[in-house]
Amino acid sequence: MLETKTEGARNLAFVLSEGNGKISRDVVTIASGAGKLEAGTVLGRITASENYIASPEAEVVGKEGAETAMAVLAYRVDATSEDIEAVVIARHAEVKEPMLVFDASVDNASKIAAKLEQLSAATIIAR
Repeated sequence: MLETKTEGARNLAFVLSEGNGKISRDVVTIASGAGKLEAGTVLGRITASENYIASPEAEVVGKEGAETAMAVLAYRVDATSEDIEAVVIARHAEVKEPMLVFDASVDNASKIAAKLEQLSAATIIAR
């Protein structure tokens, strides 16, 4: 019998367009304990450590600041047990809204709309 495998989001598949050169991308640190994150995950930055995690819907104690979406993960990573450097789309880009991955706490249309508005403030426009 054949084994069935599920393929995750392909790296950078969510990008419609980005600025010339490397203007749209940054290298950031994904915080240890963030787990396995797929390409297209909407990220926020923890103010105290400046590390990134999937952006939750509201402020989380110890992860203050991350509730504001400010980047999108370009390549899947596994930050289960250690900090990991990762490439993100941080500005001047258009992304495919249906391909974005949100934290589990962002679980309805109004919360998603709020995250998209936050990304828009970082000049990442969802289409």
